[in-house]
Amino acid sequence: MALETYRKKRNFKKTAEPPGGKSAGATDGDRFVVQKHDARRLHYDFRLELDGVLKSWAVTKGPSLVPGEKRLAVHVEDHPLEYGDFEGTIPKGEYGGGTVILWDRGRWRPIGDPHKGYAKGHLDFELEGEKLRGRWHLVRIRGKPREKRENWLLIKGDDEESRAADDPDILEERPESVKTRRMINDVEGEAPGWSSKTGRIVRDKERADPSGAKPSPDPSRLKGAVAAPKPDFVPPALATLVGKTPKGARWIHEIKLDGYRLQVHIEGGRVRFLTRTRLDWTKRFGREIAKAFRALPVDTAIIDGELVVENENGASDFSALQADLSAGRTDRFVYYAFDLIHLDGYDLTGCPLLARKAALQQLFAGAPGSLRFNEHFEQDGGLVLRHACRLSLEGLVSKQRDAPYRSGRGKDWVKSKCSERQEFVIGGYVPSTTSSKAVGSLVLGYYEDGRLVHVGRVGTGFTATVAEDLLARLERLRIPESPFAERLTADEARKVRYVRPELVAEVEFRTWTADRHLRHAVFRGLREDRPAEEVGRENAAQDGKRPAAHVPAVKLTHPDRLYWPESGVTKAGLADYYAEMWRWIAPFVAARPLSLLRCPGGISGECFFQKHAWQGLSRSIRLVPDPQDRAGEKMLVIDDLDELYGLVQGGVLEIHPWGSSLAALEQPDMIVFDLDPGEGVTWADVIAAATEVRERIGKVGLTGFVKTTGGKGLHVVVPLKPRAGWDEVKAFAKGVADAMAADAPDRFVAVATKAKRRGRIFVDYLRNGRGATAVAPYSTRARPGASVSMPLGWDELRPELGPAYFTIANAPTRLSNLRSDPWAAFAKAAAPLTAPRKGRSRAA
Repeated sequence: MALETYRKKRNFKKTAEPPGGKSAGATDGDRFVVQKHDARRLHYDFRLELDGVLKSWAVTKGPSLVPGEKRLAVHVEDHPLEYGDFEGTIPKGEYGGGTVILWDRGRWRPIGDPHKGYAKGHLDFELEGEKLRGRWHLVRIRGKPREKRENWLLIKGDDEESRAADDPDILEERPESVKTRRMINDVEGEAPGWSSKTGRIVRDKERADPSGAKPSPDPSRLKGAVAAPKPDFVPPALATLVGKTPKGARWIHEIKLDGYRLQVHIEGGRVRFLTRTRLDWTKRFGREIAKAFRALPVDTAIIDGELVVENENGASDFSALQADLSAGRTDRFVYYAFDLIHLDGYDLTGCPLLARKAALQQLFAGAPGSLRFNEHFEQDGGLVLRHACRLSLEGLVSKQRDAPYRSGRGKDWVKSKCSERQEFVIGGYVPSTTSSKAVGSLVLGYYEDGRLVHVGRVGTGFTATVAEDLLARLERLRIPESPFAERLTADEARKVRYVRPELVAEVEFRTWTADRHLRHAVFRGLREDRPAEEVGRENAAQDGKRPAAHVPAVKLTHPDRLYWPESGVTKAGLADYYAEMWRWIAPFVAARPLSLLRCPGGISGECFFQKHAWQGLSRSIRLVPDPQDRAGEKMLVIDDLDELYGLVQGGVLEIHPWGSSLAALEQPDMIVFDLDPGEGVTWADVIAAATEVRERIGKVGLTGFVKTTGGKGLHVVVPLKPRAGWDEVKAFAKGVADAMAADAPDRFVAVATKAKRRGRIFVDYLRNGRGATAVAPYSTRARPGASVSMPLGWDELRPELGPAYFTIANAPTRLSNLRSDPWAAFAKAAAPLTAPRKGRSRAA
């Protein structure tokens, strides 16, 4: 690109960016710079000197020192060499408006001819910078038709300068400028025109405060701000549920958080936390979070946001928040601020939303790690919601960007959900059948015209501790008569103990039935911030939208038995999960011999594999003779959902099918490559290994599909036309594994010996012999967390989706919101296995 493009995009009367002289032509210059650029979104501009200009890429997430971790690098216009010293602000409204610091600089050395590499779209080079060093790759991605931007990938080479995924992130470890040692927040807000030539512009507030403390935003400059004393409380703005995410430029979108809505009041060094109903919960959250707010550079403020606890995948988790509060644990609290209501003597409710958020972001710049500014998205709301739902998040809150802060429920804020979820009043409970100290299920309702309407029960989602705590609370509220407006049927009232309708439960469920009952409900926690009398039905969808629930022929005994005690998943909860999953899992488990992992007492009890019938086996499960079993033992087979319920009743927590069906028992119809990481292997390495398997099998006309295992690694599953026998299929899989181990012995191993796996990935081909099995797609795992093996699209492989990301709790939400099944083409992609070469497969 020539500098004409660079100049055409900028007005140099308004911006202090250097216009640059004429291109110097071909030179031997070898500078590289990385500029941290906080524009519409934070990114890192990566620039290499070549032919008298700085070839430039915008790296959206910044460079990573983890080998093989691909970071998107969007190719942008060439920049002049003088730009390599630029640090300062670009005025809002101008191209790239925002803040720039010089994050890294040094020399680069191309490996091979850089002009050929640049033209070909594959640059290999070494960096000698203050932060980035060692070998790197820039690789161009093949673009889609009519795609305007040119996308590349920036990838760190595997050398002594690289880091493991669990090592410190260089972006967080070294956030400062290499030129002035300032943070980007130190530059943010300075008058446009600061640059290496003009030096730092000292602001009035900084002159008045020689201590160097970060100044608060000036509320008097905000349009719509009114001088006023700080009120004791402001009724919060509430979002209205809608069936469809709004579109258009006037809306911004925030991820819906899963915690407690809190209004934070700061005044004279005192911090108070008020719920949306004005309850003072300051003492409930401990000293650390309050201390963090006292560190903010304000005298008085009212901040609106959500206090959460994040799970191991970084998502807010209300159940985890409840567990921490019950245990008195306060070290994991995180507060996400999304609005600023009052600041230093000014009422900001009349200011436009984006102005309030900008002031809030400035206020939170450099705040302690437990305080975070809640970012928003300006892209199409439907697209953002789809991505949130694929990650099994709760949903979005969409807000009008120019609206004032209006208390109460209105149309300025609306919410769209990935799954049905709301509060219900507890009107009774049923004792546990397995413990005299715990509840087995809760009887729920909501208020309508002052009458408590019955909506059914929730019987899963309680951990052992929560179930016992609920019993103790509810026993104190016992009453002799039903609080519900209408008489419950004999079946609905069986074993129910009624209570005063004072406690509120948050419940997630699949849908409403036509008779206004909940289907497949899961308890998420108590909502002590919500008065019971205010709980009404909240639903934007129609009743009976989904088919009628399947009524199982198999009766579950002790449905409230906890199979996963720490996750609160009961036997009934597992049955509900498989009812949701049946259409997805059926092609992989029906009419196939099965090996089963049984844990009749749950994962905390004894577990064992079962290939043949056991005493008490459900009559619904088929027993099929194995032609090669001389002892006459029969294989276990299921054909429908009722038979799967029979497995649940028998304590089956993992389903491992053969790689062939009964229709062609001796000819496998799939190959499974199990990528099992040894100690010290990163998740990025496992993803790279799966991609390599896909590429190798693709060379011989086979198609790979990927899924998480729910354990540590990934499975690449290859559909076959059932023609080759077991020995041929196993030999092919072994050939691929052997070739990978031979080509990269430092990365892969093809032998099962655990001593040889440290720092390597075991490419397990042994799943492909006769009678060998691998866990089925969508099967649960008998592991803490109640994880499941989840099929993914190849484009979904990324760091935040670890091998145990999907669980019984969030998998149905993901699948119900997918536009298309990532494995929809599995059967159509089946191809015959060509005869392998002796010793090594053709895929080698």
